[in-house]
This record gives sequence, C-alpha cells and structure tokens, in this order.
Amino acid sequence: MKILLVDDHAVVRQGYASLLRALLPGVQLREACDGEQALQRVQEEIPNLVIMDIGLPGISGLETTRRLRQRLPQLRVLFFSMHDELPLVRQALDAGAIGYLTKNSSPEVLVEAVKRTAAGHAYIEQQLATQLACNPASSDGLDPRLRELTQREFEIFVMLARGLPPRQIAEKLCISAKTLSNYQTLVKNKLQIASQAELVHLAIDSGVVRVGGASA
Repeated sequence: MKILLVDDHAVVRQGYASLLRALLPGVQLREACDGEQALQRVQEEIPNLVIMDIGLPGISGLETTRRLRQRLPQLRVLFFSMHDELPLVRQALDAGAIGYLTKNSSPEVLVEAVKRTAAGHAYIEQQLATQLACNPASSDGLDPRLRELTQREFEIFVMLARGLPPRQIAEKLCISAKTLSNYQTLVKNKLQIASQAELVHLAIDSGVVRVGGASA
C-alpha cells in the first residue's frame, strides 16, 4: 500500500508516519508538508491513499484535495484533522474526500480508516457520521451566504472567526497582508457584514466554530 501523508507540523507528521509503518507492515509512506508538495508528490507517484490535513500553509487541504481529484478522479483522500465541525466535514466531502477522521481517534481507528478508504470504501468517524445523519445538509443551519464563498474564502472566514490575527493568517497561507486584506473585504461583502463581531456571530450560529473552541 502506498500512502502520502500531508501535514505541515513535522513532529506530528513524522509521529503518525512512524505509527502507520509500525501498524501496517509493508506500507510505503511518503510525506508532504504543504499542498504544493503534495501535488508534486502525487505527480511523481500516485499513491493508493492520501491522508490530508485541512490547515496547510499556502494551498489549504480542501483546495489541494479539489485539485488532486480534478487531475485524478479515482484518487482516494482521507481527511485527518483536529476539527470536527460539521460544516468543515461537509466541505471536505464536497471537495472529494472518501473519508474523514479526527486526530482524537485511537491508532486502531486510524488504521481501520486507512485500510477501508484505501480499499475504496467510505469511512467517516462514527460520531461524525451520526451527526451528519441527524443533521442533513438541508437543515444543518449553515447560512446560505456561506455557500457562496470559495474554499479559500471559507478557510479565511473560519480563521477570522476563530480569532487568528491577520498577520498570522497571512503567514499561514503564504500570502501578503494586502492580499489578505482584499480577501477580508471580499468575504465581508459576500456575507453582507461590516464587523468582526458580526462575522464571529455568523460563524457560531452556523456551527462553523464553537464558543471556546481551539483555533488552528
């Protein structure tokens, strides 16, 4: 089995890589630290499965997945993220992922998810699958305005709602402060809001972020 593990935190990525090598004998595992490197790695050698994080510098995991699936519709992508908000899970599935798992999962669950998705079977963490089933997209509370955002705009919206400073967002996405400012203006115009407080309220009301939730 050939796996590409995409995560921008080197210690985390190498830790999960060691875990997978130990629990999946014979696995061939390559690593990528961002979306650009992931696209390059897949171009060099097509894996059986890509394990993808959402928050990546430059191209987000969502956008990377969309591009990979456009080039290789048969490519299987399993999201492995710290975030369990349903709108983000749906964004990942809409981008073409075959599965979604949170980093709170046990090693055994991770291995099971890898085996199933690599074999072509959908796998969504049980708790998330139950929540998705009980909250169909038509009634998930997501404001219709948010559906008009591109994946990059949605990603910036989430970061702003979580309270990340603009400078940190720009650095994480590898864009200039001016480009980020343009995005902020565009997002607010699309959402028809004028202040940060309105943006945060919209994110909370739509379930995109939780009060007291972690930022990343």
